Amino acid sequence: MRGAKSAKWVAIAAVVALGATACGGGGDDGSSSKGKGDGVISVEIGEPQNSLVPTNTYETEGGQVINALFTGLTKLDASNKVVNAMAQSIETKDNKVWTIKLKPGYTFHNGEKVTAQSFIDAWNYGADQTNAQQTNPLFSHIQGYSDLNPGEGKKPATDKMSGLKAVDDNTLQVTLTAPFAAFTSQLSFTAFVPLPKAFFKDPKGFGEAPIGNGPFKMSGTFKHNEAINTTKYDKYPDASKIEVKGVDFKIYSNPDTAYKDLVAGNLDSLLTIPTSGLPTYKKDLPGRTIDEADSAVGYIGFPIKYNKAFQNADLRKSISMAIDRKTISEKVFLGARTPADDYISPIIDGYRKGACGDACTLNVAKAKELYKKSGGLPGNKLELGYNADGGHKEWIEAVANQLQQNLGLKVTAKPFEQFQTILNDLDAKKYQGAFRMAWSMDYPDMEDYLRPVFSKEAIANGSNYSGYVNEDFEKLLAQGDKAATHEESVKIYQQADDVLLKDMPYIPVYFYTLNAGFSDKIKSMSIAGHQILWDTVKLS
Repeated sequence: MRGAKSAKWVAIAAVVALGATACGGGGDDGSSSKGKGDGVISVEIGEPQNSLVPTNTYETEGGQVINALFTGLTKLDASNKVVNAMAQSIETKDNKVWTIKLKPGYTFHNGEKVTAQSFIDAWNYGADQTNAQQTNPLFSHIQGYSDLNPGEGKKPATDKMSGLKAVDDNTLQVTLTAPFAAFTSQLSFTAFVPLPKAFFKDPKGFGEAPIGNGPFKMSGTFKHNEAINTTKYDKYPDASKIEVKGVDFKIYSNPDTAYKDLVAGNLDSLLTIPTSGLPTYKKDLPGRTIDEADSAVGYIGFPIKYNKAFQNADLRKSISMAIDRKTISEKVFLGARTPADDYISPIIDGYRKGACGDACTLNVAKAKELYKKSGGLPGNKLELGYNADGGHKEWIEAVANQLQQNLGLKVTAKPFEQFQTILNDLDAKKYQGAFRMAWSMDYPDMEDYLRPVFSKEAIANGSNYSGYVNEDFEKLLAQGDKAATHEESVKIYQQADDVLLKDMPYIPVYFYTLNAGFSDKIKSMSIAGHQILWDTVKLS
C-alpha cells in the first residue's frame, strides 16, 4: 500500500503517508472530551487521498477507515498470519480454481444480507478500467480481467469477469488465469471486501458515507480534513468480542500536533511516533508503546518516463551511493529505521540481506565517478518532493544535504502540504522532480512488492509513478505467478527483484520499524498491516 505511514502488513502490534497530524479541525471535534469509560477511542490518520470507496483506497489513511467499516474474506491475525474472516472455508486443488464458502450472519449496515454476489459485484467494479479504481491491478489474476481492461481509448465489451461465479448465496467460485498460491493472502487486502447494492446506485455519495459489513458503521458523513466518526455495529457477528463502542478517526496535518495530543490524553492511538517524539516517547507514554518490525520500505523515486534527466541508470545509482543510510537511520530516526538493502522488506519471505550490494552502500568516490559518467543533471540541480504531513522533513533535508556535500548538487526539498496532494500530482504525471515514496504491502507476499509498484500495468492503474518498464521484469513476474509452489515463486520473484536492483527506478533508503503509542484509555492492542485489530483492543 503506497505511502505507508509505517507499513501495511506487520503484526504489531501499513502506504505511506507516514505520520500525519496537526489537526485540520479534527483535534477539537469534541471527541477528545469524551469520558474515559465511554468505550469510544480516537485514532490519528491523515486526510485520505480519495473518498471512502474500498477499491479506490490505496493508502494507509483511508485504509484504516475501510478496515473498520468492512470485513473481507480473510485477514491477518496478531501473529501476522492469514486467517479466514468472512470466509468459512477456502479450497483449491490447483491454486487456480478456488471455492469459497461464506460464514452466515453477515449483513451490511443497512440490513442487506452479504452474499457471494456482493463480492462479485464489488470486484467487477474494481477491475473495470471504466471506473478508474486505484486498486484495479490487484484483480489481474482473475480470469476475464483483460476483458475489462482492453486498454486506453478502448471500451470494455463486458462489465463482468468470467472467472467469478456465485454457486449460491453463500458459495463463491473464483477461477484465475493461472495458478497463484498467494491468492488467499491477497484477499486480506481491503480492495476485496463486498459492496451493497446501494453503492452502485450512487458511488459518489457512498464514498462520503459508506455502508459496510464490518464491526463499525458510519456516524454521519466524512468530514474532510477534520474527522470520520463511527459507532459499533451491534449486529456484527463478532460484536461481542469487540470492547470498543466507537472509533473517531481524527485527521491531522502535522504529526507533531498529533503526538502532543496523544501525550496530553486528547488522542488515543498514534501508529507512527514522529521524529520529534522519538527521544522521549517511552518516557512520555510509560507502558503504552509498541515497537515491532514493519513491512514498509522508504524510497526516493524518479519520474523516469516523464523526465529525461532521470533516465540514466548510472545517474540514479550515483545518487543512491551518495546517501548515508546509516546516519539517517541512527541519527535522524534514532534507530527507528534500518538501512535498506533490498526492495523487499526483511519480514517477507524472499528478502535477501545485502541484495542491493554496492548500489545501496555509501561510496562517495564511486558515486562521483558514476555521476560524471552519466552526464549528470541539468545545472546540477535536483528537486526532491515530499509530503509535509508525514514527518519526512528531517530525513529528506538530511538526504538533500548529503547529496549537496557528496555530489555537489544543488538540492531543493519541496514540501507538499498533504500526502494526497503529491499522490494526485504523481497520478496526473504533473510532478517532474524526484520524490519521497514508501510501500507497505497489501498482503504478505513478495509479489506485492513488485507488481503494484514497478509493473507496466501499474503505470495507469497502480503505484508505478516512475513509469518504469522492463520487459525482462514483466516476463519474470508472469513466470513467478505461474510457479507451482510458493518456494518456486520466491526464487523467480527474486530474479525480478534483481532486475530492479540493476535498473534502480526507485532508491531503497530505509526499512520501517513500527513505533506506536496509545493513551491510558487503552490497556492493550495489536496491529497488523498498519491496521488495528479491533477484537484485540482491551480498554482500561
